[in-house]
Formats: sequence, C-alpha cells, structure tokens
Amino acid sequence: MLFNSLSFLLFYVSIVPLYFLLKHKYRWGLLLLGSCYFYMYFIPIYIVILAFTIIIDYFAGIAIHGATGKKKKFLLVLSIAANLGVLAFFKYFGFLNDNISLLLTQFNIRSPLPNLSFLLPVGLSFHTFQAMSYTIEVYKGNQKPERHFGYYALYVMYFPQLVAGPIERPQNMLHQFHANHLFNWHRFLHGSQLMLWGFFKKVVVADRLAVYIQKGYAETNPWFHFVSAVFFSFQIYCDFSGYSDIAAGSSKIMGIDLMQNFNKPYHAKTISDFWSRWHISLSTWFKDYLYIPLGGNKNGEWKKMRNIGFVFLVSGLWHGASWTFVFWGGLHAVFTLAESIITKNTWLSTFGKLLVNKVTVFLCVTFAWIFFRISDFSLAVKTCMSSKDGLLNFVSDLFQHNFFEQLTRYRLLTFSTPEKAICGFALLALILGDRLFDLYKEKLNGNRQIFFFVILSSIIAVFGYSSNEQFIYFQF
Repeated sequence: MLFNSLSFLLFYVSIVPLYFLLKHKYRWGLLLLGSCYFYMYFIPIYIVILAFTIIIDYFAGIAIHGATGKKKKFLLVLSIAANLGVLAFFKYFGFLNDNISLLLTQFNIRSPLPNLSFLLPVGLSFHTFQAMSYTIEVYKGNQKPERHFGYYALYVMYFPQLVAGPIERPQNMLHQFHANHLFNWHRFLHGSQLMLWGFFKKVVVADRLAVYIQKGYAETNPWFHFVSAVFFSFQIYCDFSGYSDIAAGSSKIMGIDLMQNFNKPYHAKTISDFWSRWHISLSTWFKDYLYIPLGGNKNGEWKKMRNIGFVFLVSGLWHGASWTFVFWGGLHAVFTLAESIITKNTWLSTFGKLLVNKVTVFLCVTFAWIFFRISDFSLAVKTCMSSKDGLLNFVSDLFQHNFFEQLTRYRLLTFSTPEKAICGFALLALILGDRLFDLYKEKLNGNRQIFFFVILSSIIAVFGYSSNEQFIYFQF
C-alpha cells in the first residue's frame, strides 16, 4: 500500500479513530492486524516470510537472554544466519547466479545453480535489519527479551515504517507500544503537518522531477544528463525523506515517536557529515553493528581505512543486487578516505578547507547517484565517461568556456514554460522550506497551525503530480 494513494488514506483514517477508541490492552492487536493488511496489500503470500523470521527471532531473543558463553553466541549467530539467509535467497540469489554463470561460461562450464525468478519482497532489507538489531541488543544486554509475542511481532511489522524505515532499535520502540497513549491535539496537528510536508516532498517535488529525469536521460545531450543528475539528487532526497516524514507524522498522531532519519543532508560540509545526516538509521546501524565490531578507527590507520571501505561496499550491496550499487558504495568509500587524508595532513589542511565544502560534497554525492540510479553498469560508465557526450567532458567544457556561452551550445530541457515554472517553484520551496519547516514547526500554534495546514494542502492539490509513483526505497 503506497502512502501516496487513496487506499492508504482510507486505511489510515479507519485505523486512528479505532486506535483511540479501543482500550489500551487491545491496541497492539489492532496495529498488528492493520500492519498485516498493509503489508499484504502488495504481495499477500510474502507475509509468510515475515512470520518465519518473526517466530525465529522471538524465541531466539528469549533463549539468548537465558544462555551464557558459547551457547549464547551460537544462538545469536543462528538468528542472524536465518535473517541473512532469507535476505540472501530472495535478494541476492539471482545476482549470484548470474555472476557465477558468467564466470563459468568463460571456461565453457554450465552453472549448476537453477534459474529462479521471483519478485523481491517489499522492504525486505529494512525489516531484516530491524529484526537483527533486536537479537543483537538482547545479546549485548541492552534490551530485555519481549515475552509478549504480539508486541514483538508489532515491533517488526509496525506499518508506518515497515517497508522503508527508519530502521528502529528495540529500545526506542517496544516501550512505546506498551505505553497508553491518549489523544493529544498538539500531537495530532504536529503529526499532520509532518505528513503534509512529506506528501509535498513526494508528489510536488520528487514525482514531478521524475518526469524530467526520465526524459533527460533518454537524450544524448550531456547538458540533459547533467541537469538530470542534479535533479535526481533532489528527487531521491524528497522521495525518501518524504516517506520518512509521512511515517513519522502518521506514527506521532498515535503517540509513537520514530527516530529522525534525515537532517538536511545537502547542507553537509564533508562526506562524513553527509552520512551523519542521510538515512541516519542505516548509517548508525552499520556503525554500531559492523564498523565498530571490525575495530572502527582503532588499531591503526590502515585498518581504519579497510573498515571504512568494507562497510561502504556492504552498504552498497545492501541497497541492491547489482554492481552499480557496489560501485556507488565504493565511490563513497573513496570520497571518505580521500577527505580524511586531505583534512588530517597539516601540509594539505589549507587546500583541504578550500576543497571540502558544501558544493564539492553535493557534486560528489550527485556523481555517485548516477551509478545508484542506472542499473546497467556499462551504461552508467558511458553516461559519465564518454569522450563525446559524457558528463565529465561536459563539466570540463564548463571550466574551459564561459558558463553562459555553454548554455547556448547545449539546448535547455525541452519542457513547456509552465512545467519549468512549477519545477522551479517546487525546488525553491524545498530549499527554503526544509530549513524553515524545522525551525518553525514547533512554534506554530492555534490559527497559524490551521493556516499552515490549509496552505500546504492547497499547494499539494494544485501542484502535486498524481501518478501514484512508488517510493524509490521500496525496492530495497
């Protein structure tokens, strides 16, 4: 079920009144049933996969809490293996099979693996990592095992953040499900405003930019590719952070707070700063459960570099079973390591201050997004590296000639003036509004809150692009 659909609106306005009308002891059941319906709206049979991992991790958590020594570690490994096994089978089997087959054909050997084709369960990577964080935290002693099966199942399946995060920790969520939340008018208005801001990002900015990007990449003109690459940076931000805002807002209305998943990432002054602002729940997951266990920044500079490189490559693979995602993660590893070397060496510090800034970070991130968006690796490389119409050649031309002269050499995107005006308005509203919304949302009260609600609703109704576009991160 898509957030930007009439189905979700009807579903949500049915759930919330029932939630507050029911006695507290029955609410978990309503939310769990609602979450099952929400997930089964996509591909119903895949609810069995979720049920399988939920049952395993529920009993694993209880068993881990009561075990010691090697048995305790074995139970944790068993739980993690079950989760990663499901993820690997559904998400990476085809990728692995294709690459093994390609390798074996070089020696005229037929691959022994069967060809299996099935749709990836929506949000599989998200709820797999959330389930793993539960057993890891129980193992570390930071979380007591949840004895109530329904509450644990709800922790994994809670519908606002089920298919695209944020990836929550049990310490933040489980106690909130147990608490009795009364209806609060301030929370209702604040949550509604957050949802509206998320819808604005999605349907006014992201979905409208998607049309431009699709047409731009279909052209051979490098100016089109350059504009499309920049637009995609805004599209993916608005698409994903828009989802997170809708999730947080819809949950806040019911009294349950989700963690902040984005913090104005394109204001970052370094790549490291970018990753402390972008998809925060995933970044902190990899930091706590992979980077630090590998040794983090201890044990010398070379091992630190190794750990950074490994985590980014795994992060790329987490996003998708394709070499373009791995390369995307590798690019961010290179950017991070280069940035670390430049800023930490005193003889490069002055140069580093000039080189590492918001514009440079944005351009590096935008360049990497090309490999994130284009699934065909050779096509992505051609888009960037082609000597005739590649982006690098285009950027080189910009430095060799006057920028405005270049605009006369490369024709602008072939869209009508109203479309350009709407797109420009949406981007301007985003750039100004994202900061202003965070600054003033808590200060709005009374008539101002209602005024904000009406104005933003009107903008969405007039300028929104009604295509029911799926959120980009649903595929992960």
